[in-house]
Amino acid sequence: MDSFELNKIAGAVLFSVLVVLGVKNLADYIYKVEPANPQAFVVEGVAAAGGEAGAAAEAAPAEEPLPVLLAKADKAKGEAQSKKCQACHNLQEGAGAKIGPDLYGVLGRPVASAAGFGYSDAMKKKGGKWTLEELFHFVKDPRGYVSGTAMSFAGIKNPQQRADLLVYLNTLGSNLPLPAAEAAPAAAPAAAAKPAEAAPKK
Repeated sequence: MDSFELNKIAGAVLFSVLVVLGVKNLADYIYKVEPANPQAFVVEGVAAAGGEAGAAAEAAPAEEPLPVLLAKADKAKGEAQSKKCQACHNLQEGAGAKIGPDLYGVLGRPVASAAGFGYSDAMKKKGGKWTLEELFHFVKDPRGYVSGTAMSFAGIKNPQQRADLLVYLNTLGSNLPLPAAEAAPAAAPAAAAKPAEAAPKK
């Protein structure tokens, strides 16, 4: 194929590109598209930002206090939850550490104190003891509660499942007294009945 034929092909391709661009620019000039109004259509059940439904959706349901959750906790369900822990932790007395420290007697134990386990600096700096409250929050989101911990567990988000787990762990060499759940407020006494009006004298 000689250079003349190549020039013709290149010219045809260039001409086609120019035609496409010209048509596009001409169409943009002739037809002006208005931007869509985001509030043109109202979808039921979806409120605008700041609306009552939006505010209600943003408000998370209040979590029950830990003593109430512990009072309702089921030790058998907690034992089932503990299977999530056993991939990295031993629960038997004297079994020692695995990938994580042993959890026998963990409640009431000082943080980062299990023998034979090398803790992260973040966990060593935390200090304190593993109270029911501390472990309840830690198990929900370990890395969020102790930033820098080496524990990669995603956590147990359901509060009742965490309470079940705590009650079970508490039976493994800890036996901490569970906090008493506050009694529900007493119902307001019924309003005294109005005395019957005396019948009019005849």
